[in-house]
Amino acid sequence: MNKIMFTILRVLDKHQDLLGSKELAKQLLTYGIDLSERTVRYYLKLMDEKGLTKVQGKKGRIITEVGREELNHAFVSERVNFIISKIDNLSYLTDFNLDTQKGNVILNISCFPEKKAKDALRIMAPVFSSKYVMSNRIKIARGGERIGDIAVSKGCIGIGSICSITLNGIFLKAGIPVSSRYGGVIEILEGKPMRFTSLISYEGSSMDPLEVFIKSKMTDVSGVVRGSSGKILASFREIPIVSLDEAQHLTRRLSTKGFNGIFIFGKPNQPLLDIPVGVDKVGMIVVGGLNPIAAVEESGIYTDSMAMSTLYEFSKLQSFNDALSSFIFQ
Repeated sequence: MNKIMFTILRVLDKHQDLLGSKELAKQLLTYGIDLSERTVRYYLKLMDEKGLTKVQGKKGRIITEVGREELNHAFVSERVNFIISKIDNLSYLTDFNLDTQKGNVILNISCFPEKKAKDALRIMAPVFSSKYVMSNRIKIARGGERIGDIAVSKGCIGIGSICSITLNGIFLKAGIPVSSRYGGVIEILEGKPMRFTSLISYEGSSMDPLEVFIKSKMTDVSGVVRGSSGKILASFREIPIVSLDEAQHLTRRLSTKGFNGIFIFGKPNQPLLDIPVGVDKVGMIVVGGLNPIAAVEESGIYTDSMAMSTLYEFSKLQSFNDALSSFIFQ
């Protein structure tokens, strides 16, 4: 099974609805694979013959159990660097305009049981009001509804929150290249970042490190929000030294627009929180977009998150409080 087949299976596995060749070709673009509908149909025919996919009339394809098993046991070489490639592709596709407040941003999609919705939303509220999120803009959806490309499962509530990789795209459009190096957990003491307690490199990783830390219950986001000490999700990134002044200026502009994701800049060619940087680079720490979900998981409520799930029009998002009010009165 080659990379294209592997990616087609990932797309089909992620979507509950049937997908045709036209929609699949569109979805593959987000993974850096540019194919015509005709070529996609060719691959789908091969995959049908292998029993990996199944035709459902004229509506499209679904992934089979054989396909899911193959996806789970896919070659390691197909998975290596999957995340870092996705980061680069989505960063390029982000077209959010800071001045007009319009354009696509990247969303994380997180789901939790509908019967736990009241408790989960109550736990998330203070996190979305803190500085430990990218933005307080979200999208809430009930089971059976969609958030961008992602369908929310029946019996669940879905939350779309802005992914920190959106910053990479905003910086890139401003001419500042950003290298995402690590996802990690930072210890916060009296409101100040002290050290990384865990790190996973994006390079060579087959899934988002922050998802691993959430499920491993390695965070204490609620503690940080409540008492200014605990552990939060964050990532370590690098920018060129020559772009530092412009990056700091852009960060101040972002803050005035409600984006508070950049936690701290390092000094040129010097380690930041003991993490070394490359030659002529500056370290940059960005808070994790999944911190509100980590707080929910800490409370014992099961969550299912898909980092960097979909591109979504920013102007369609609402503040957490407004989205919550609309959701309650639906």
